Amino acid sequence: MPPVTDAAPNPHALKIRRMGIDTHQEPVIYMRADCHICRSEGFESQSRVLIASGGHVIIGTLNVVTDNRLLSLDEAGLSDAAWRMLQAHEGDYAELSHPEPLESLSHVRAKVYGQRIEDHQMMAIVRDIAGGRYSELHLSAFVTACAGNHLDLGETVALTRAMVEVGERMTWSAAPVVDKHCVGGLPGNRTTLLVVPIVAAYGLTMPKTSSRAITSPAGTADTMETLAPVNLDIRAIRRVVEREGGCIVWGGAVKLSPADDILIRVERPLELDSAGQMVASVLSKKLSAGSSHVVIDIPVGPTAKVRTREAARTLSEQMIEVGRALGLKVCVAVTDGTQPVGRGIGPALEARDALAVLRGDNDAPQDLRERSLALAGEILELATNIPTGTGYDLANAILSDGRAWQKFQAICKAQGGMREPPRSRYIHTVTAMRPGRVIRIDNRRLSRIAKLAGAPTDPAAGLDFFAPLGSSVETGQPLFTIHADAPGELAYAREYLASQKDIVVLGDEV
Repeated sequence: MPPVTDAAPNPHALKIRRMGIDTHQEPVIYMRADCHICRSEGFESQSRVLIASGGHVIIGTLNVVTDNRLLSLDEAGLSDAAWRMLQAHEGDYAELSHPEPLESLSHVRAKVYGQRIEDHQMMAIVRDIAGGRYSELHLSAFVTACAGNHLDLGETVALTRAMVEVGERMTWSAAPVVDKHCVGGLPGNRTTLLVVPIVAAYGLTMPKTSSRAITSPAGTADTMETLAPVNLDIRAIRRVVEREGGCIVWGGAVKLSPADDILIRVERPLELDSAGQMVASVLSKKLSAGSSHVVIDIPVGPTAKVRTREAARTLSEQMIEVGRALGLKVCVAVTDGTQPVGRGIGPALEARDALAVLRGDNDAPQDLRERSLALAGEILELATNIPTGTGYDLANAILSDGRAWQKFQAICKAQGGMREPPRSRYIHTVTAMRPGRVIRIDNRRLSRIAKLAGAPTDPAAGLDFFAPLGSSVETGQPLFTIHADAPGELAYAREYLASQKDIVVLGDEV
């Protein structure tokens, strides 16, 4: 479609204006109800509108403006996301029309009614998702239709393959290329910041692209961002990895499995994370990053994302089988998910814990250290010829003698420079109401408190946890401290806390 210029706007064009409205990643267009294009095209609220300007084309969701003071008749407004995607400038005109019919949506509707999605149908769905042709409502329908383990193994393979094929894919001269991933649900489990420098210091290639938080107070990318830049493009990622052997960057800054990033946008508010979509999300990113060997960490606990050993076994089998079908060697580590890892829950607080372990501080959280060494050892054994059972000791030596700390600093420098994580301005300490021994911890509600305090949007927010399972506490002894950067957010967290019981359960001393 030829670009529309401001010199000779046609009857299907309006002048576009940036509205300064944050709609997250969804492109939204605003038009007056009495606009001639709205009337002639039959557009109404929530219609999908094809927007073309300056050689760029996007599809946005229409919001109809009824207050005529906001826009003139010859104007259309764009949300911040639409403005960025269209690469628009003030004074530009855009041609507006109906997009082509969304044929792949019929496959989604069939899935809603229990039919299986064939390989070519899955490719059509994912191609349209990556192309921005699905609205938030369409995306929600697809995510919901696949939730509750409604994807079989073949559908999961097809979804994973399609996610890889519609995006960019990195290749590396060195082999093997390794990676690790935790399926989540466990506060503070920020082992990546330790595993990557250990493995890279050994000499393996580990281009770690990580996610931001979906339903948790911090994703690995959120935590790493408090220490170094993570929004690197593919060229920058390649430069860092070729120089240092590894990186820790945000995967959303590059087009590796772009459909997954769009689906995550919907999964987050719905708090849906089905097994098939989880497998496709994880493995598509690993394949797109060029990985050949991957270790998957599956924490299991009553308030973790995976709650039973049986569920972990099923998920493990899916990971391994889908990986095998797509040429990826997968090893699964089923780990303890009954309590937080380390002390910090929230980006900056988790970064502080990782730094303490890397530096060898006396008060560094030992559970985070041991968990990271175990996972690093699994990677070393999976991808090299070292004897089985020796990976942990090798990883421990690399961490203990400072090689991992040196490598982490070098990676941060290569990514744009290392910095100290921020600190919060407001804190509130929660203490034990009676003496006892900690017998149960609710991970989900601890995470909820950290999120209400502002994490991960405010990187300094979250909480510090001081009462691991089995520990003895006295009356008045701190159980955890809430961190916030604004009094309102601290008040939200405290209000929620006041309505909750048994977040940390104490039993009688034995």
